[in-house]
Amino acid sequence: MSNQKLRLAVMPLLLAVTGVAQPLLAQPATQSAATASLDQQIARLAQGAGGTVGVAAWRLDGKGPRILLNGGEAFPMASTFKVAVAGRILERVDKGELKLNQMIDVPMDMMSPSEVIADRLIHPGVSLSVYNLLELMLTQSDNTATDVLTKAAGGPAAVTAWVRAQGVTGQRIDRDTAELLRDFYGAGPGPVAQALEAAAKADPKLMDRSSLPDAKFDNDPRDTTTPEAMGNLLTRIFSGKALSAGSTKVIIGIMERCRTGAGRLSGAMPPGSKVAHKTGTIGGTVNDAGMITLPGGAGEIVIAVYVKKSAAPVADRERAIAEIARSVHDYFLFSAPAK
Repeated sequence: MSNQKLRLAVMPLLLAVTGVAQPLLAQPATQSAATASLDQQIARLAQGAGGTVGVAAWRLDGKGPRILLNGGEAFPMASTFKVAVAGRILERVDKGELKLNQMIDVPMDMMSPSEVIADRLIHPGVSLSVYNLLELMLTQSDNTATDVLTKAAGGPAAVTAWVRAQGVTGQRIDRDTAELLRDFYGAGPGPVAQALEAAAKADPKLMDRSSLPDAKFDNDPRDTTTPEAMGNLLTRIFSGKALSAGSTKVIIGIMERCRTGAGRLSGAMPPGSKVAHKTGTIGGTVNDAGMITLPGGAGEIVIAVYVKKSAAPVADRERAIAEIARSVHDYFLFSAPAK
């Protein structure tokens, strides 16, 4: 397999293995009369994604109801775990342990297949600032940037500890992207790019499994979150309770520039809508989580939509996320109770 084909196969971050999509057992997100119609609409739209869908959404200011569909069920995070990595890095910036303009070496043996660094900076001697690494990690889901920052954060355990310090349970970070890809594909030792290339040569059909569910992966508790846990973490970040005012502005600004997943949370929004978000894609999973700013100063909505165990086309999963997000947007703009 060529390097180009390998890069395209793993670009979104993580991929998965053949399986059969499980039927969606949609349950009402809440039981209140105020959200009954929205609950039914979300359950109906979720069926278009195949598999299992999880939703958590509420106003950032805490007014009004929480919208939850399978909100306490664990879903593979895929690249949405990079929000937590960014949070831990910015905590270190706030403590003076790192600086945004601090240069960090990017060794060749840490190159992980993804769109920007590993694909274009192919010669030794790469160094990037913390700020640029954050930008690449969150806007283009660059795996190499993620792994360099995960190491600078103190490793996955330190990232999880930061999440716990925010009072958030139900989310865990266990591996960097190189480890996850190596485990997922059964790749051997050595730099992950070469290991994946060798695995692909040994099994030419390996990368064909990139967008289908796999029971072993889908049921692995590692690197998972509940939609509600992600919503709680995002609430802490976007409300300025997790980080300093400066770091809060940095992470929101970067997430507003996200270049991936245009067909997900943003996909059905009115023109000009502002969405700060982070996507994730792996096998039967397609995710998006972030914040939607309502027009006319009407407030902000935290939202996390997760899809797992789906064999439906990725476009169908993305469309379901977009339609659910638009329904939530319209509900909080026009129908939600003020308190």
